[in-house]
Amino acid sequence: MRRYRLLFTALVLAVLQIGFLSWIIAARAALLRDGREVLLKVEPVDPRDLLRGDYVRLGYDISTIPRDLVTFGPPIESERGADVYVRLKRQPDGFWRVASAYVDAPPATPVPEGEIELRGKLAYSVPPDPVRVHYGIERFYLPEGEGKPIERDMRVRSFGVLAAVGADGAARIKALMDGDTKMFEEPLY
Repeated sequence: MRRYRLLFTALVLAVLQIGFLSWIIAARAALLRDGREVLLKVEPVDPRDLLRGDYVRLGYDISTIPRDLVTFGPPIESERGADVYVRLKRQPDGFWRVASAYVDAPPATPVPEGEIELRGKLAYSVPPDPVRVHYGIERFYLPEGEGKPIERDMRVRSFGVLAAVGADGAARIKALMDGDTKMFEEPLY
């Protein structure tokens, strides 16, 4: 008898949960179908992450790689999300730029002196367009209220990122640079 009561209670709870979810879906669908349409103006908002605060979105010249610098693995493997190993070389202006890139597997040759290997993920690769790569360092979190002014300043003058690259090619942002000045430095902990 006790066993049937437990089964009956579980069944009732399951029906209630399914009913509640169905009600939410039906209410949303009814509003979309029968609701009155209004056009609202959108205002820009500071970039925010609810848990970490303001951030700036960062794009890099090393994120767009000319196709002639890229060696692809088997075509079936060269698709979005594939590993990309990008070798960077320091230029006279102090910035590091792409020397070569390999999709799907690291090259068999060791990294030449004066170069470093950065690992990313293939974001876009459609011939004859350049190859797009994401490195996981496309956001930098800032103190509250600093995100929008920094993004505005990035449009008018040169900024850089000081990044630390591990032996496995993974990168982490150490500091946001305004010319030679460290604006914000990432704490170790």
